[in-house]
Amino acid sequence: MHKVEYKKLTDEELIFKFQEEDYDAFNEIVFRYKGKLVNFIFRYTGNRDDAEDYAQDTFLKLYRSKHLYREIAKFSTWFYTIALNTVKTNLKKRNRYNAISISEFDPEGDKDFDLPSDDKTPDELANIEIEREEVQKAIESLDETFREVIVLRDIEDLDYEEIAKITGLPLGTVKSRINRGREKLKNILIKILK
Repeated sequence: MHKVEYKKLTDEELIFKFQEEDYDAFNEIVFRYKGKLVNFIFRYTGNRDDAEDYAQDTFLKLYRSKHLYREIAKFSTWFYTIALNTVKTNLKKRNRYNAISISEFDPEGDKDFDLPSDDKTPDELANIEIEREEVQKAIESLDETFREVIVLRDIEDLDYEEIAKITGLPLGTVKSRINRGREKLKNILIKILK
């Protein structure tokens, strides 16, 4: 029997293998998505510890409900829907929609900002860190309806159709919320960075 090369399989092929009790396929899914998922949840909640916990909950839900996946949706769409529902459920339980905890900000692993090179002065490094924190604060201050689509589009780089499927919103609503959310974000950042 030849050895399966999991790295070469699509996400959909992996979930089908996992549905057949292939746990190495599940491990590959976790490997592929863990960093992206934690970053997505962190951008949504603003709390690194919560992001780690909710990501774990999401993988646990995936593990338990693997049999529910059907090839009518991309795996990533289905998976991010699970993640978003997990986060919303946990936040409702804790009633913490407006929590801002910049003190827990950890720039490691964020894909939407380049980490500064080592040849910057301590002042420049401090300024970059402050800007990063301000952007995160601005994202957190957005109303949830806008924050959700902004994080999915501008942080996770998902296309409009995928966001519509994940959120259950019509495509037009997604586009208008992204545009309005970006406008609100821009206005918040203009005020903050003045």
